[in-house]
Amino acid sequence: MRRIASRDNAHYKALLKLAHSSRERRKSGRVLLDGMHLIAAYEQHYGTPEEVLVSESGAERTENARYLESRASLAVTRMGDALFDALAVVDTPSGIMALVAPPQPACSLDHDRDAVLLDGIQDPGNLGSILRSAAAAGFRQILLSDDCAQVWSPKTLRAAMGAHFQLELHEHGDLPGFLTAFRGQSVATVLAGSSSLYSAALRQPLAWVFGSEGLGVRPAVAAAADLRLCIPMPGSSESLNVAAAAAVCLFETLRRRQAAQP
Repeated sequence: MRRIASRDNAHYKALLKLAHSSRERRKSGRVLLDGMHLIAAYEQHYGTPEEVLVSESGAERTENARYLESRASLAVTRMGDALFDALAVVDTPSGIMALVAPPQPACSLDHDRDAVLLDGIQDPGNLGSILRSAAAAGFRQILLSDDCAQVWSPKTLRAAMGAHFQLELHEHGDLPGFLTAFRGQSVATVLAGSSSLYSAALRQPLAWVFGSEGLGVRPAVAAAADLRLCIPMPGSSESLNVAAAAAVCLFETLRRRQAAQP
């Protein structure tokens, strides 16, 4: 077991950059997973992490201790609580993190399969929530535009609750290009000039497009979609949070498909 006792430790400095810099994460090809839930989700699909980081108090927590005891060959780095907490970007550090290489999509883009396209989703909490809903509803192919929040940031990972490892995440996606080549039905969620989700005929495969919190789906992206739909809102609210809207649309798709089954 490696021990880190000082902020001047070279490995610790590298970890600190990784924790707080999206540029460093892209450069190194590594991310930190905070908490046993994310670590377990990663292991279920991709095996043992490269390294596990644990705080002094975190090592004593029952769940963490059992995990460490069951992984005798695991590379473990232990450090004081203050050093560990400085790595964490969440309000309540779990006491355990894993260093991993984010998995790359096993398949190239498939224009004959369901997809979720995310156009400029800025908030990592919203982004993570949409990924979680997509995984739960069975939509595995995800395209993200250049101006989305970083999909492997600690806050996005936390909000997605392990959904990352069930999905094929295609960053820096050409959304209009994908929609033009898509051989199913594509639907952009917009408010102006749109029809009701509940009266629209939805076919398979289906590509849903969700836009940024402030601007919505960009006109060039919406123009490439087959349909423009909105969620009816008889109440006084003008719009839904994008993560909530995505959940409604994805699970309405699932409801219809299940209802159509014999």
